[in-house]
This record gives sequence, C-alpha cells and structure tokens, in this order.
Amino acid sequence: MNTGIQGIRLRRAVGVAVTTGAVLASGALYAAPAQAAAAPTIVAKGGYVMNNGNGKSLYTKAADTRRSTGSTTKIMTAKVVLAQKNLNLDAKVTIQMAYSDYIVKHNASSARLIVGDKVTVRQLLYGLMLPSGCDAAYALADKFGTGSTRSARVKSFIGKMNAEAKKLGLKNTSFDSFDGIGNGKNYSTPRDLTKIASSAMKSSTFRSIVKTKKYTAKTVTKTGSTRTMAPWTNTNTLLSSYSGTIGVKTGSGPEAKYCLVFAATRNGKTVIGTVLASSSAAQREKDAKKLLGYGFGKL
Repeated sequence: MNTGIQGIRLRRAVGVAVTTGAVLASGALYAAPAQAAAAPTIVAKGGYVMNNGNGKSLYTKAADTRRSTGSTTKIMTAKVVLAQKNLNLDAKVTIQMAYSDYIVKHNASSARLIVGDKVTVRQLLYGLMLPSGCDAAYALADKFGTGSTRSARVKSFIGKMNAEAKKLGLKNTSFDSFDGIGNGKNYSTPRDLTKIASSAMKSSTFRSIVKTKKYTAKTVTKTGSTRTMAPWTNTNTLLSSYSGTIGVKTGSGPEAKYCLVFAATRNGKTVIGTVLASSSAAQREKDAKKLLGYGFGKL
C-alpha cells in the first residue's frame, strides 16, 4: 500500500517536473521576442542607423528619401580635404574678404575668421566642424579646388565632393555647395550620409576633430602677431549628453529643418546613423538618442 502511494507521489513529482521543464523551455523560447525592443518612433522625417563594424542596417525610416542636408554637408567637405595627396595640415591659408562677405550675405553660421589672418588647414577643419563655419568651408574649397579664379576653384572642389560620393556608390546624393547652402541640387539621404560619415571616420584626424567639444585656435595676424581666437564650441550636444558619443555633425536650415549625423561607441562596438528633418535642435538630439539606444540593443 505504502509502495503504491509512494509510486503515485513519485509519478506526480515527475509529471510536475516535466511540466515545469516544459514551461521553462517554452519560456526560454518566447523570452527573446518579448525582450526585443520595438523600433522607436522619431519626429525626424528620415532616419537610419547601422553597425559601423559590418555596415549592417539596424533601423530605417525613409532612409533612401532625398532631403536637404544643411551643414551635415560639411562632413564631405572635410572628407575631401583630408583625402588630398600630400596634405599638409599646417599649411596656412589667408582669410579673404570674400569669405566674410559670403557669411553676411547668407546670414550663415560662422567660425568668426578675421580677414587677413593666416589660419592653418587643421584650424580651418576645426572651424568647419565645431561651430559649423561656412567661412571655414569657403576657405577650404578655395584652397583645395583647382582653377585660376575663386569661382572656378569652388566649382572644382564641389566636383571633388560629388566624385567622392560616386566613389562610395551613393546614388541619392548630390552636392552643389561646400557647406550645405545649396542651389536646389544639394541633397542626400539618411543612409547615404551615414555611409559618408562612416567613411570619413576612417581618418584619425577627422575622428579627433568631431569628438572635440571645444577648440581654441591661435592664428597669425597681418602684422605677424598671434591672435587667440574665441573658443569654438561643438554644435553636437550629444558629446556631452550621451555616453560614448564620438561625433559627428549637426545641420539645419529652412528646408533641411534640423539634422544630425551621430556616432557612439560602447563595449568596443560603434553605432552610426543620421536623422534628417527633425523639428528642433532639442528634438533631433532626442531622436538620435532613441536610435542609438535601439541600435546598441540590436548588436
């Protein structure tokens, strides 16, 4: 009798154990989908995120829709400069009145370069990428384009920007300016801009520049004395507000709205992406943070 009861108890225990095991097994099967974060909702009209290590897409929203890019264009400006053969970053460029007049005419963002000062190429790159100086962009285009006139050199430089885009296989990108103040043919997509930035980040100089929060340039005046410029502050506020951020560039404009190309590294892995046409500077940052969090969650 006792043996029978013990046998029943034993069979019940085995049954419970088996059932519990099945529940655990099925729980394990369904745990992954339950934990997978839903794709975030962003205000920006376009967005794209990829694993910078292998180029795998992690998020897309109108990722191949062409849009105005604002000053995120300057990523390509810097990339073209840094791709020049035998580049001397310490070569000096004299600031021309034309660069200053251009800023005034377009009410453009400025590195506050002073006419007549001699500024190094390295300093111009910081002035280009941190305060988003359109005067610095003009100076670089004038320096690294070819031709006997300034307009010819600028046209040549923009041609180099388009040649780089073609080399990267980008079919939805076109440049008609060195700074994003375009004439109707300056556009890209979240996917293309992310690829441009990923390529630019292969340059150690570029990486150093875009992760810098503040930079103070010492230029040479007309009389040969040294001028200490007011510090340039990086417009990319993610550098201070999102752990692991390593770049890369903001952009804005009446047509472009608010744009941000961003990259961050955590545990040795880098996520890179773009948001285009967000509603404000604060919102583009929120959009980028959402996409970075989501991107890291998918690695």
